[in-house]
Amino acid sequence: MKHLFKTLSTLLLLLFVHTYSFAADKITVAAAANLRYVLEELKQQYVKSHKGTQIDIVFGASGTLTQQIVNGANFDLFLAANTNFPEEVINQGFGHGKSVVYCYGKVALWSMTLNVKKGIKATLENPKVTRIAIANPKLAPYGKNAVETLQKLGLYKNIESKIVWSENINQTAHFVSTGNAQVGFVALSTILAPEMKGKQGNYYVLNNEECAPIAQAGVVIKNKNTVLAQAFLDYLLSDKAKPIWKKHGYELK
Repeated sequence: MKHLFKTLSTLLLLLFVHTYSFAADKITVAAAANLRYVLEELKQQYVKSHKGTQIDIVFGASGTLTQQIVNGANFDLFLAANTNFPEEVINQGFGHGKSVVYCYGKVALWSMTLNVKKGIKATLENPKVTRIAIANPKLAPYGKNAVETLQKLGLYKNIESKIVWSENINQTAHFVSTGNAQVGFVALSTILAPEMKGKQGNYYVLNNEECAPIAQAGVVIKNKNTVLAQAFLDYLLSDKAKPIWKKHGYELK
């Protein structure tokens, strides 16, 4: 009986150690919607060289993810689509260390049916354009930058009634790809994603005078897995990750 009890105790201890080790090697990342394709590829490369590490990624609008974090959501790393939201997380006491810029994103005007190569003004003044998809500027930095660009060009008031607001940049792309909007302001990375091959339609990348590249920052969240989260963030900043970032249309400095 004592031998059986000892055996069961040993098995339970091994199960506990295995479960703890598995949990300890898992991190959950809150990531801006525009990172969906590039981050999945970066994650795959990272776990190949870090056996036993599990990375779960939750994509959404940066503003929405910020609110979830300050309300206690169980995230280990936050990768936002701007620099302001990570600073808000830090100011609210949820950041572990400082934020760091990991890439610069580009905004593009995209259509599946219309030629948008002549630029923003010529495209949006086309009478065929009755629905323009833009992500909610209060939650999505790419949407905010799109609105600011339209205001700077003096176009916003003229096309405001045609805007179809989306929750995040991925939903914006969905509106365009499904024909619910003739054009939309999306992340260039979405259009260049391998999954979009043969489905790109027409796109115009906003130049730096129209819309400067968006600095995207990340911050480790105060949680039990800060070491693993920092390791993954360090990888995203490493030379190994650079070719993948560039392939997906991001700039690095």
